[in-house]
Amino acid sequence: MSKFLKKVFGTLADKPWEKEQIISDNYHEGKTFDISLQTSAVIVIFGVSTVLFTLVVTGYLYSIPVSQDTGYLLKPNLLWLNTLVLLAVTYFFNKITNDLKKNNFDKVKINLLIVGFLSYLFLFGQIFFWFQLMKSGNYVSTNNYFSSFYIFTALHGLHLLGGLFFWGKVFSKVNKISKEDTIKEEKSIDALSLYWTFLLIVWIVFFLIMYVFNDTVIAWCQALLS
Repeated sequence: MSKFLKKVFGTLADKPWEKEQIISDNYHEGKTFDISLQTSAVIVIFGVSTVLFTLVVTGYLYSIPVSQDTGYLLKPNLLWLNTLVLLAVTYFFNKITNDLKKNNFDKVKINLLIVGFLSYLFLFGQIFFWFQLMKSGNYVSTNNYFSSFYIFTALHGLHLLGGLFFWGKVFSKVNKISKEDTIKEEKSIDALSLYWTFLLIVWIVFFLIMYVFNDTVIAWCQALLS
């Protein structure tokens, strides 16, 4: 990441009108950043998704009424479990990256399969949690807290489904090609790993705001609105 930022700000600091820079540019191969098309697409998705999730969080912070109860009605351990599942996905993606560098192609396939299994486990866990909420009488229309909760988890789930679609394409290709050709999918796998890291960061922000420190956040919203 630091290398990438250095390239970005280094390019912004270039002075193409100066003679020394012109000579340097003449030896340039035409690439400004050493980023694959897959990673570039993920970065674009990052930008759009960050704006979307920021709007959801902002809407939540400014929609909590002063009369909102600060006591969270349901404190299941399932959300902790789902958070650990996403952390495990990031861990296995890190293992895949290391396996590619070491040419351990058999482990790449196994770990990719584990990533898919854990991701589906997370989605099923979220759906089960929704049923728990509805069974306890907490619906989208119950109050602002739960409506924001459903909206956020639904959006996060849709992003995860999108990631699983591309995971399926990459895994299907890796599963069919020879071990030596697996290295050709490194850019796609790196892009997927980056995508899941982003999903983890978004989930942790949501987890802290609406679950771990939800009472404090609601109290702060009440003070802000009053």
